[in-house]
Amino acid sequence: MRGIRVGRVAGIPIQLNWTFLLILPLFAYLIGSQVGEFAGVVSDTFGVAIAADALTVGALPWVLGTVAAVGLFVSVLLHEFGHSLTAMRYGYEIKAITLWLFGGVAQFEEMPEDWKQEFAIAIMGPVVSVALGVLAYVVLVGVSLPATAAFVVGYLALMNLVLAAFNMLPGFPMDGGRVLRALLARNRPHARATQIAAEVGKVFAFLLGLVGLFGGNWLTVGLAFFIYIAASSEAQQTTMRAAFEGVAVGDIMTPREKLHTVEPRTSVAQLMERMFRERHTGYPVLKNGTLVGMVTLEDAQGVREVERDAYTVDDVMETDIASVTPDADALTALETMQQRGVGRLAVLDEEGDLVGLISRTDLMTAFNVIQSGGKESLGLTGDAGVLPDVGGRSV
Repeated sequence: MRGIRVGRVAGIPIQLNWTFLLILPLFAYLIGSQVGEFAGVVSDTFGVAIAADALTVGALPWVLGTVAAVGLFVSVLLHEFGHSLTAMRYGYEIKAITLWLFGGVAQFEEMPEDWKQEFAIAIMGPVVSVALGVLAYVVLVGVSLPATAAFVVGYLALMNLVLAAFNMLPGFPMDGGRVLRALLARNRPHARATQIAAEVGKVFAFLLGLVGLFGGNWLTVGLAFFIYIAASSEAQQTTMRAAFEGVAVGDIMTPREKLHTVEPRTSVAQLMERMFRERHTGYPVLKNGTLVGMVTLEDAQGVREVERDAYTVDDVMETDIASVTPDADALTALETMQQRGVGRLAVLDEEGDLVGLISRTDLMTAFNVIQSGGKESLGLTGDAGVLPDVGGRSV
């Protein structure tokens, strides 16, 4: 999740996603337009009288709405710091904390698989929110505040408690869903615990979506959709991580001797003819046996048909070559493809020489084989074994 970096706290970058720039003024408007109603809810909840009439004079509701909305998102930021600082205590690196449409998200370089660590990391966000809510409540009832300050403090006390309660619902990958997975993983494999938690999260998302749909709250519907997609995605990633554990790129790549390659001087017309005949959509480009680029169907289609005899592979190939080493994890290769937006990676040895190629097809074929028959189906037992033919149609 990308955003505008606005600072760094405790070594953690703080970002604002563009959706945050839309939701903050919307929240300010919604709070400001209902200051009287919110004041009544706060008064009834905490038993503290707040003069609602004094809050609706002139532009004051919009000022209070803005201050309360900013305070709410600061609370969300502190909630995410609860997760992040706990994770850092266990040695995990935090990419960034990003505020966005649905609140905040802490992006981890790696998610913990130890259930005790995940439980502690997941629970600390709601713990921080409860602590903020209790602190605001103590200030509200223990300090004589003017009506404006009482409204803001009371609103934040209430919303932090609501934030903690909502996040503890079992909507994986929300905090409650991660707590559920941690508890399930006490006596189950991590991947199986993830699958169960994800299924519970999907049911929760479906019910939340119905509530939002029948209540006419499209923000709730959007949140439900996000939870459903995120639960499915993380369950799939965890399953793949478990499947590819101990599987290296060299185990499933197409080795160099089986690769179809082209030369820089090959015309684009000849390249297209080869692609059609060999049913490949990408080739390593070799010059005097050295890898100099990668060329794909998309590159070739960028040349008009009438000009394809005049253009060569050298004119259209990509020279910024995405690559991995043979001993890299298979899952690392998939993540590199996603980050670079490519469908295949050159496999280079320590000297930078081409030793093979790995594609999404190779990875998905290996994944399906492992799912069907285990790593033994790939000829892998522990750290040994290779399956040279998995990548036979890699490009």
